[in-house]
Amino acid sequence: MGWNDTVIEEFRAGKARIADMFDQGSLLLLHTVGAKSGQPRTSPVAFFHDGDRILVVASAAGSDHHPDWYHNLRANPKVQVELWEDGELKTIPAGARTADDTEHDELWAQIVAHAPGFGEYQTKTSRKIPVVVVEPAGS
Repeated sequence: MGWNDTVIEEFRAGKARIADMFDQGSLLLLHTVGAKSGQPRTSPVAFFHDGDRILVVASAAGSDHHPDWYHNLRANPKVQVELWEDGELKTIPAGARTADDTEHDELWAQIVAHAPGFGEYQTKTSRKIPVVVVEPAGS
C-alpha cells in the first residue's frame, strides 16, 4: 500500500490529521477523473476554507510540474470532495477552477499567512503555483 492509500484509509477511518504534520491546513480527499484514462482518482490534499468555498493549492511540494490531480480537474472541473465536518464524513459534489491572476494574489497571501510552507514551495519552482477554488454544486 502506498503513502496516498494509507492516508486515504486513515482519513476515512477518522484518524487522518496527517496534514497537521505538515502545518498545511486541514486535509480532504479530492476526487477527480483522470484526464487521459477517464478513471476515477482520489488525492489527499490540504485545504483552506474561504467562506463557502474551499481553496486547494497545486504545489506538488514545490516541484517544477503541476500535480496530476490539477491536470485532471482542468480537463474535467466536476469534482467531489470528501471531508470531515462536525464529526461526520461528507462527500460534496463541486466545481473547481483555477483562481485568475488578481484573485490568486489575494488568496495566495491568505494561504501563506496561514501556512508559510506554501511560500517556501513557491521559492523552489519557477512556475506560479495555482490556487484552485472549489465551490460546492448549487452554491
